[in-house]
Amino acid sequence: MPLMQLPATGRSNRPRRRPGRSAGRRPAAALVCALATVAALATAPPAPAATGRTATATAADEASAVEVSVNAGVGLGTIDKAAFGVNHALWDSHMNDPEVTGLLGEAGVGVMRYPGGSYGDIYHWKDHTAPGGYVAPGTTFDEFMGSVRATGSQPMIIANYGTGTPQEAAEWVRYANVTRGYGAKYWEIGNEIYGNGHYGGGWEADDHPDKSPHEYARNVLAYAEAMKAVDPSIKIGAVLTTPGDWPDGITGPGDSADWNHTVLSAVAGTIDFAIVHSYPGGATADEALDRTARLPGQLREVRRQIDRYAGERSPKIGIALTEVNSNVQMNSRPNGLFAADTYMTALENGVFNVDWWNVHNGPTSAETVDGDTDFNDFGLLSSGGCVGDVCQPAVNTPFHPYFGIKSLTKLGRPGDTMVASSTDSDQVSAHAVHRADGTLSVMLINKDPLNSHTADIGYAGYTPTDQAPVVHRYGRGDTDVTRVAATAGGDQVLPPYSITTITVAPHAATTSVGAPGAPKTTAVDSSTATVSWTAPATGKAVRYEVYERLGTNAQLLASSTSTSATLHNLPPGSEHTVNVLARDADGRLSRPSEPLTFATTAPRDSSCLVNYRVDSGWGSGFVATVTVSNVGDAPINGWTLDFTWPSTGQSVQSSWNANLTSSGTRVHVTDNGTNAELAPRGGSTATFGFVGANDGANPTPTTFTLNGTVCRTS
Repeated sequence: MPLMQLPATGRSNRPRRRPGRSAGRRPAAALVCALATVAALATAPPAPAATGRTATATAADEASAVEVSVNAGVGLGTIDKAAFGVNHALWDSHMNDPEVTGLLGEAGVGVMRYPGGSYGDIYHWKDHTAPGGYVAPGTTFDEFMGSVRATGSQPMIIANYGTGTPQEAAEWVRYANVTRGYGAKYWEIGNEIYGNGHYGGGWEADDHPDKSPHEYARNVLAYAEAMKAVDPSIKIGAVLTTPGDWPDGITGPGDSADWNHTVLSAVAGTIDFAIVHSYPGGATADEALDRTARLPGQLREVRRQIDRYAGERSPKIGIALTEVNSNVQMNSRPNGLFAADTYMTALENGVFNVDWWNVHNGPTSAETVDGDTDFNDFGLLSSGGCVGDVCQPAVNTPFHPYFGIKSLTKLGRPGDTMVASSTDSDQVSAHAVHRADGTLSVMLINKDPLNSHTADIGYAGYTPTDQAPVVHRYGRGDTDVTRVAATAGGDQVLPPYSITTITVAPHAATTSVGAPGAPKTTAVDSSTATVSWTAPATGKAVRYEVYERLGTNAQLLASSTSTSATLHNLPPGSEHTVNVLARDADGRLSRPSEPLTFATTAPRDSSCLVNYRVDSGWGSGFVATVTVSNVGDAPINGWTLDFTWPSTGQSVQSSWNANLTSSGTRVHVTDNGTNAELAPRGGSTATFGFVGANDGANPTPTTFTLNGTVCRTS
């Protein structure tokens, strides 16, 4: 069994590096039977997932063109007002510099988190103290809120769980929202409380004698009750572990389940959002940039867990990524690309808020990355510190990640619709936004440090004008996000290590019908799902169409003249993401609704039953037991069991009591001879186990087939 790797510490004014965590890939899309493929929405098949880069390039790379697919009919959600955020910290004496306020406003920052990571669990707001930590002058809550208001943003506040009380938190809510009228909406209950020593890593302050997830969940309910008694409009967030990252999957001493399942089973009926952090690590910022591919699977697994425990209330619970950074070569140009790529990847996969760690931090070591001095400083802006004889630029000088975040202002703003996009190159990632003014922006991030690429963009569900697009770039030689001329003759050139955003206008007038309301499921079984939605707020729809997302393609699943439809012929145990679009009397399609992801159930009636159980885990690996039962009327002598991993990062390492083979994500199991006979009506069972590895999230397989029959699951 692999050894468990523990985080070294939380972040402070002298940050210490977290260990790298293994990379993962996004789960494969489930293919479904569909009624038709609609040409107006379909594009070329999506590109394979990114797999990484090398430090050298071939002549073919130097001349390569990149095919980019954008589908405005496939909606990934609306950018929230809280989408683009940063962390502030009490040790930062420059927190409220007017220059900082101006820079964050220019970067479109809409959320500022306070009082700073692990300091949230030692900070007492009344006397502005953090015993055991340094508190810089000019960083009081009121001074912080002055900067929040100056930028037009909103706060994300960490209520002190580790050394505080529910009453102290409730009094903070009263002061903030009743006495001062700040309207502080988002309140986290503690920071990384799972780092309180319960699992072995102990960087987070926690004075509770019981440091288990059960005790944290009990206190979350107490905090929420006390705080909402003061202001019922606030939103309460609970801390979760990130799937695939330590200590995900670990069952602590005296616990019956890991952190997430223990906490969510108790608080899913109360909380308003779940909190995760991401520090993907790696040896270089380039490796961290590749690991952005882990996020979709990790975030999907968080949503699955919320769905499991919240049920119909799940759509009311958001996900916030309140700390993110590469944790390596933090001031470098590739980390600037990482910032832009990570923010959009997270937002496209169901997160409403992303907060960079952090605005100022301080240098720890100096090295050269892409011709620049990198200070291994978590900060977006220079703190003006030195490492030996090597000093940072003047205080508040932006580092590359600042410009990565600022680039997002050229892609989209709160209220705009994110839409599907992909490329056929592992060197270039794409993000697209259909803006409220009708224009469509495509951000292309060239992760190749050596070569330019040309982008041939194909649009579906949107016809751009023949006029030259508006192009913004941040690349080598640029001191800011800069408007540049569109490449003459068509395909846009993407310089090495650059962020390029191309904005086009629509060719013709669009429909006056607005997007339908967010769909929801009203009934789901093993092969059908009934979906309903509300009519658009503007215009008159004559018909609605339900499309399933398959990469940047869309398949029509159902059409309806009412605000509901039943989707048929869906495979058992399969996941589907759909949008609803409205058509007007002229046949024009509206923008897509918010996406809905749902899963069909296993068959209710089957002659076989499978129980899949994870017995233990350690973040990057696990032990599982599978029990197979014959509940039919006829005996079985000799059996095979087949299932598919939901994530490409999952695999079997070794097994017992059965013969397991794998091909990609498919797993094939046969009896070992001694357990070949399965008596009818549950008279006997076959049990086998295996050691698995998970490179990212570790979702449970949903469909098991015994001798060709799809089984019930338990």
